[in-house]
Amino acid sequence: MFRLMLTTALSAGLATTAMAADITVGAANVSSYLDPGRDHSNVGSQFYYNSFDTLIDRDHTKLESVWVPALATSWELVDPKTMELKLRDGVTFHNGEAMTADDVVFSLNRMFEATFAPYAVRAKDRLGNFTSAEKVDDLTVRIHAEREEPLWETLVSLQQIMIIPEDYTKGLTGDPAVAEDSDYEAFSMAPVGTGPYKVAEFMPGEKIVWERFDDFWGDMAPLDSATVVQISETASRITALKTGEADIVTNIAPDQLALIDNDANLKTEGSATALFHVMIMNQNNPKLEDPRIRQAMSLAIDRDTLNAALWQGKAIVPSTHTMKEMGDLYMPNLVTFEYDPEKAKALLEDAGYDGFEITYDTAATYYTNGLLAAQAIMEMWAAVGINGRVNVQDQWSGNDPEMMARNWSNPMYFADPFGSFGVMWAPNGPSQGEGRFNTDADYAEKWDRFRFSKDVEARREAYAELMERIKQDPPVLPLYRPFESWGMKQSVNWAPQPGHIPYVLDFRAGAISLAGS
Repeated sequence: MFRLMLTTALSAGLATTAMAADITVGAANVSSYLDPGRDHSNVGSQFYYNSFDTLIDRDHTKLESVWVPALATSWELVDPKTMELKLRDGVTFHNGEAMTADDVVFSLNRMFEATFAPYAVRAKDRLGNFTSAEKVDDLTVRIHAEREEPLWETLVSLQQIMIIPEDYTKGLTGDPAVAEDSDYEAFSMAPVGTGPYKVAEFMPGEKIVWERFDDFWGDMAPLDSATVVQISETASRITALKTGEADIVTNIAPDQLALIDNDANLKTEGSATALFHVMIMNQNNPKLEDPRIRQAMSLAIDRDTLNAALWQGKAIVPSTHTMKEMGDLYMPNLVTFEYDPEKAKALLEDAGYDGFEITYDTAATYYTNGLLAAQAIMEMWAAVGINGRVNVQDQWSGNDPEMMARNWSNPMYFADPFGSFGVMWAPNGPSQGEGRFNTDADYAEKWDRFRFSKDVEARREAYAELMERIKQDPPVLPLYRPFESWGMKQSVNWAPQPGHIPYVLDFRAGAISLAGS
């Protein structure tokens, strides 16, 4: 009997071990806060989909937008400016509270009627057409828009309006009956959502630990836990993968892929990310006010050579600010950006360029290949007579009046030109707000036709007109869509899904599995 009991106990222990599904991710960066409403960074976008839900989701296995129920089970327009959504019953937050219509209205209005400054910024650049949300009954809410909205599902599925608990948030600091700025700050250190994983531990800039949430409303999470640790240096991430300290590592440049792929126990997955690495140029720097100088800066850059040298030809070099993910608004026929060094030389001569120094700011490691690209661009500028210098600094300089040019990224925050170009370059958007980009009444009229026309052809025509404005008075040059890669153990079955915004670490059911678990 003892022998039988011992055998049974050992078998159970081995079974438990075999079923354990825990992974460690070595990430180039870990966020300093976790709040889907205020965040739109490349780093932050990795971390929200596992722990939070939107009302409407999309099928992330598909490139095209296919809308699926999430916290809302159905939705309809009751009039051209009002969407009514029926809420899923029986949803529970990670702290044990039941999700109610009040939580949904609170979550939406914290953005639509934002008083917390970081929320106001995010609301302005993508949610500005929404005025309020209201509760109809315990399982019904309505969202109101100022103007007829052509992108209802697209915008209601945004990360920024993921649902959070009202009472929990208000009770974090101060008066529990009032949502205060300090509550939102505290929430970003102790986030609570409705997703398949709860945040069990968060060390800002260092580590995030997700644990399976057993009361999740949907398909159970396939992992018991996932720990993300910041490992800033690429070589250290690869070492962690090879030694078994990490199961997945992020942000592997193409020239490092062989170090992983040549190891029989490891593999890589990658894709051309729905994001542009860009060069931005300050229209209001006194030395760059003449658009011919900025045109020349752009025309001098051989982006195909950058792709070949830095990305082994795996990146995508665009002719205009467009992506295939944008469906009917994908417009690769436009030629807004091109390489023409002879024209660059002629423009410099016409503008009377006298050889003054043009600085190009970059962080040392934030963007994969960012510094290498900057150094190559200096050589290309020199070839047409531009006196350039790379200025390496970690501090953001895009709002500095003295900034001349720098690298940046322009992600696709949602699958529409509004969600990529528009978020950054709309009238009164972030670029204009930081003082480096100008618009006028003509630009605003073109933008309005593009943004609010319900006819696809009218939107395409207006967008083409906007791109012509950008060509003539350039504030930006998309360099390429970088080919971003992840390294992992052979036992990990995971890859970035085409329907996500960039960099999402999706560990939900159907997105990841481990051999033997």
